[in-house]
Amino acid sequence: MTTTATAPTLAVFKLASCDGCQLTLLNCEDELLALAGRVRIAHFPEASSASAPGPYDVTLVEGSVTTAADARRIREIRAQSRHLITIGACATSGGIQALRNFADVDEYRRTVYARPDYIDTLATSTPVAEHVRVDFELRGCPIDRGQLLEVLTAFLSGRKPDIPGHSVCFACKRRGAVCVTVAHGTPCLGPVTQAGCGAICPAYGRGCYGCFGLKPDSRLPVLIPLLRRDGLDDRTLERFQRTFNAAAFAKEAAP
Repeated sequence: MTTTATAPTLAVFKLASCDGCQLTLLNCEDELLALAGRVRIAHFPEASSASAPGPYDVTLVEGSVTTAADARRIREIRAQSRHLITIGACATSGGIQALRNFADVDEYRRTVYARPDYIDTLATSTPVAEHVRVDFELRGCPIDRGQLLEVLTAFLSGRKPDIPGHSVCFACKRRGAVCVTVAHGTPCLGPVTQAGCGAICPAYGRGCYGCFGLKPDSRLPVLIPLLRRDGLDDRTLERFQRTFNAAAFAKEAAP
């Protein structure tokens, strides 16, 4: 067995986020204990106040870049990391906070805060990959624990992670779930959303709302007319896409 002194180091960092993806790692429980026997967890404030300086072999980053300090920090993290993996919708697409990208942030700041001059923020919330090189993006809000363990195991073993790139529709078929759009005319983002959740919402009669983000080579502009056919007007369609991965959906839908 690898000794602690020579084991690869793992670090976990947070930017602008809710901490849910870090909790997914903590909730791995028995699997995390087994993982701890293979790596040295050098920096993980959610789990321990103990912290060791880099460089780190594998770094997980949760959260989006929403301040100038975030932008500086992620460059520092990248410089200390052999492999940098972003986890969750915030880190991979800007998250729910990317709704600011469609609004006047200065107006919000004046309206909400008594001293807006104290608030130092960027006009947009952006994914980590727009600022530094990322070795792998793990989607989800929150991420799936099985996929997280697969990604960590793969990088520690020096192989490519086996994460599916197919759609939620494929997952529905594997699960034996009835298509909510065909059976009930329910609007669903499943055809363009990356699998990973186990098709939970369609399995319980609800349309997918895209928490795992757009799958590779998605064709959102082709789906939009079908969503209108299912009864969504332009305003409702816009709101339907502006959830966990709002910025990614807006970028894909742009002409």
